[in-house]
Amino acid sequence: MAVVPSLIPSVRHPRINRELRRPIVGLGRLGDHAIFYARALRSVPHAAIHYRRETIRLIAETSMGAGNLALIGGTVVIVGFLTLATGSTLAVQGYSSLGDIGIEALTGFLSAFINVRIAAPVVVGIGLAATFGAGATAQLGAMRINEEIDALESLGINPIAYVVGTRIAAGMIVIAPLYAIALIASFAACRFTTVVLLGQSSGLYAHYFTTFLNPLDLVWSFVQAFVMALLILLIHTYFGFFASGGPSGVGVAVGDAVRTSLVAVVTVTLLVALAIYGSNGNFNLSG
Repeated sequence: MAVVPSLIPSVRHPRINRELRRPIVGLGRLGDHAIFYARALRSVPHAAIHYRRETIRLIAETSMGAGNLALIGGTVVIVGFLTLATGSTLAVQGYSSLGDIGIEALTGFLSAFINVRIAAPVVVGIGLAATFGAGATAQLGAMRINEEIDALESLGINPIAYVVGTRIAAGMIVIAPLYAIALIASFAACRFTTVVLLGQSSGLYAHYFTTFLNPLDLVWSFVQAFVMALLILLIHTYFGFFASGGPSGVGVAVGDAVRTSLVAVVTVTLLVALAIYGSNGNFNLSG
């Protein structure tokens, strides 16, 4: 039987259609993100008022962990360990590098300058994405594939307010003390490594540290941490809320959320550096 050429399906046309639709699909996803973020932010006051018990539970879970990971796997512990390691590494590298040109006394300057502007915000963002962010995506994804979110809707409960708004409220409450602990840990680690392990005078270190520690930089550092935390919470709750495909789909959602949030962390750091320190740097080498 002869095959009519016009009836043979084309292989190139579906591929061309998919390639042409990619920008449209990408813009549609950006629109989905924007709509979800707006609904999530709008639901935060309602969640904080009407779901106080759930918000308080999430505050405890966010800061100290839950279940078998309590006190050893919470965000505070992970972020504290990361900032301790970062501060110690900064002290060792700074003392060694500055010592090559005879100005190792300025190690305190590096601690006050780099910890506040770069190291602490980025480390806290990574720690938040790896702990609370990934956990929120996994929890919401499990609720989605187990139809628990659909059950909330059938009970007349706004699922975005209950499962997303409460997590955003809890995360924004926790981030202030969490970031303060991270900064203190990075400062303490840098001082301990420089003074105790490397043998620099404590008075010399304190002089340059207090001279170059700008209170305005601390304010902008906290603002940067709040912005990063909000973006991380929005991104991870979005991917978890719309997870699909069973348990493997939840794993894919967690991976996508972590990658996206890490890109958001470094992007916020870059934009803040350009906006705040791009013109004059807010820095005077004196004292």
